[in-house]
Amino acid sequence: MAKFLFPMLRANDRAQSLALVAIAALASALTVAGRASSPIPSSLARPGGNPVAFAISSPSFSNGGDIAKKFTCDGADVSPQLTWSDPPAGTKSLALLADDPDAPVGNWNHWVLWNLPAESRELGENVAKTGQLPDGSRQGPNDFRKTGYNGPCPPPGKPHRYYFKIFALDAKLDLKGSAGKRELEAAMKGHILAQSEWMGRYGR
Repeated sequence: MAKFLFPMLRANDRAQSLALVAIAALASALTVAGRASSPIPSSLARPGGNPVAFAISSPSFSNGGDIAKKFTCDGADVSPQLTWSDPPAGTKSLALLADDPDAPVGNWNHWVLWNLPAESRELGENVAKTGQLPDGSRQGPNDFRKTGYNGPCPPPGKPHRYYFKIFALDAKLDLKGSAGKRELEAAMKGHILAQSEWMGRYGR
């Protein structure tokens, strides 16, 4: 009896080992996939929303690289060109925020934009600083209390980081032209299908 039992035990051990290897491989794949896009804060995410490969980039500066002076208050202060990949199915509009988390007073907003058409795939350089753009997009006041984009303008010292964040939403937003970052984030709550960010640095 024992000589039949031991091979069975060894076969069970091999099966268990193969199962553990398969589980480890699956966990590793899920971890890698989770790094593909920025996580959506639970307070803003749409219930049941699924992460997708949605990414923003800029030909004006590399991700993590230096932002040219023309896009700052030391130059022409025009907005950089931004492009993004296809948003997920069900996207009705896009929204954009640009923030400096290293400002002395805390997170400082540089750009608030919403109701970008879902079919749009870029913002050209030097977006007009008006409340409404030709494509129907709306811009609100930033923390400089100006409408549209105002670029990096840090105090002397260590370079600051500037995050350009795009959000794919399942609805168009009904916001007043005076809406800023706080109002936009409140309106997006529960409507974000996917998001992505691109970061540049600037210092004096």
